[in-house]
Amino acid sequence: MRKCIKCGEKAQVYLPQHRLSLCKQHYLEWFDNRVEKTIKEFKMFTRKDKVLVAVSGGKDSLSLWKSLINLGYDADGFYINLGIGEYSQKSYELAKSFSEKVGKTLHVVSLYKEMVPIPEMRKYDSRPACSVCGTVKRYYMNKFAKENGYKIIATGHNLDDEAAVLFSNTLNWSVEYLKRQYPVLPEEDGFIRKVKPLCKISEKESAMYAVLSGIDYIEEECPFSEGATSIDYKMFLAQLEEKSPGTKLRFYSEFLRKMYPILKQSEEKPKLQPCKICGEPSTNEICAVCNLKMKISQKEAKA
Repeated sequence: MRKCIKCGEKAQVYLPQHRLSLCKQHYLEWFDNRVEKTIKEFKMFTRKDKVLVAVSGGKDSLSLWKSLINLGYDADGFYINLGIGEYSQKSYELAKSFSEKVGKTLHVVSLYKEMVPIPEMRKYDSRPACSVCGTVKRYYMNKFAKENGYKIIATGHNLDDEAAVLFSNTLNWSVEYLKRQYPVLPEEDGFIRKVKPLCKISEKESAMYAVLSGIDYIEEECPFSEGATSIDYKMFLAQLEEKSPGTKLRFYSEFLRKMYPILKQSEEKPKLQPCKICGEPSTNEICAVCNLKMKISQKEAKA
């Protein structure tokens, strides 16, 4: 029987990559300390900043929100109702229930009111649903944060997410994407600072934190994520991790330490301008979301 290295009681969690055995209380403390250490390592934000946590109803975003509250940060939640049937309804209910439990504000934007739900967007945009969804989410997160005085947008991207993206970008030598893969995207040209405080915490660690904290979260994956190559990459990296614990963390951390500084030196930032319609930063005169809204309006006018 493994014992907690902190108190000697029966361990409920064993972390092979860190060679740690911990009881419930000390695991929750370890997780919070890990989040705090990451925030400080990358100078993400301070306790003076208003933080907007992008929540989906899943384990990562709710665990992040809970941890930031425990650590004393001024953090509210932001949920986008994507209109994906029962999946969106359930995820919203769980996010709302959590916000009430912790006594923090959950801001909500609904695509039903703003444009059209994700399942209907394929009528107006030929890109994969995940690509369109990502564009829309980034747009409304940034817009809402600016309009409501939030200085930071925090997302629940975990180590598995970051390692899978890094693997994909390295496999394809997508240098421009590699140049931007960092836990902090600074505020500039109309963009709010975006941070990933869970970037060094694995999906399993996040799930254990949620379970031990009594957080109810949606376990189903988004229906549109089925067949995504990122899932295959995660499975491959999980197999490596099983054979050699710490592989994912080492892969990601060494990239940040050795390769990112070199790539950063040659980064060429795209020229941005305010969208003529909404004022949000865009590479074109009219941003992608306003373009999409125009297509929807034109099609509806013809109907």
